Amino acid sequence: MVTIARREFLFAPLALAAAPEPSILVHEHVLVDFIGADKIGPGRYDPDVVFRLVKPKLDEVAKLGCRRFQECTPNFIGRDAKLLARLQDATGIEIWTNTGLYAARNHVFLPSYARMESAAQLAKRWVEEHRKGVDGMKPRFIKIGVNRGPLAELDKKIVRAAALASKETGLTFASHTGNGIAATEQLEIVLSEKLAPAKFVWVHADGEKDHSFHRQIAEAGAWVEFDHVGPSSEALRWHLECVQFMEKNKLLGRTLVSQDAGYYKPGEPNGGAFKDYSHIYTKFVPQLSAATTKTLLWENPRAAFG
Repeated sequence: MVTIARREFLFAPLALAAAPEPSILVHEHVLVDFIGADKIGPGRYDPDVVFRLVKPKLDEVAKLGCRRFQECTPNFIGRDAKLLARLQDATGIEIWTNTGLYAARNHVFLPSYARMESAAQLAKRWVEEHRKGVDGMKPRFIKIGVNRGPLAELDKKIVRAAALASKETGLTFASHTGNGIAATEQLEIVLSEKLAPAKFVWVHADGEKDHSFHRQIAEAGAWVEFDHVGPSSEALRWHLECVQFMEKNKLLGRTLVSQDAGYYKPGEPNGGAFKDYSHIYTKFVPQLSAATTKTLLWENPRAAFG
């Protein structure tokens, strides 16, 4: 009896490790080409090389629980839906691409038609991309960029186009935003177009050091995104402070976090210094409670983008 019992104990199966909690990365990049809208074109990089570099990076975060990866590279700055589809199929992570245009960095990434067409005409282009797809992938959100406020008229037109396209498609628009003034100006445009504030995401809100802007935008019902979580102690401290401020003011439900990582850069040796996607899991999440982590990395992304 004793011998049998000991055998049963020795050969009992080990308990399986708990699966990681599911999560969504709302603001990351695979490839970004900063050559400018008038020079960008096919043939500036080998998609196979980028695929081989990025796939292991995505496999790593898949093991850490990443279920959806929102790729925020707009058209005319390196959007490559075919490459994203390959990575999605190979990794099992749902990868989203976008429609929209990037007016930041003094408009050098805007095509010539963006200067000539009205906001309604630009919005029509983005609505069509959403309906028909881009190289077989359907854009799931709108991504734009604007310069620091006060906004130039061209920046305002891009925001208005995003608001119009959002009303037509139901897609949320995420806007690269230079400072709190630009965020408030964009919110005014959103409201003037009678678009729900919850359809607007203030991207790079961590670049604004005045928390009063974060409170103002979140209290209005829009989303505040702190998306430069990185491995440095300084970055970790600042982003933790931002999250704690929002939580203290009962605004955690309007808060998003991500890393703005990746960045294979055509034209640079070996694609430049690629930023890994795992730091938010290995360095930032351990400083948060399980409930806060679930809110920031699972519940809020689904509420903000669907």
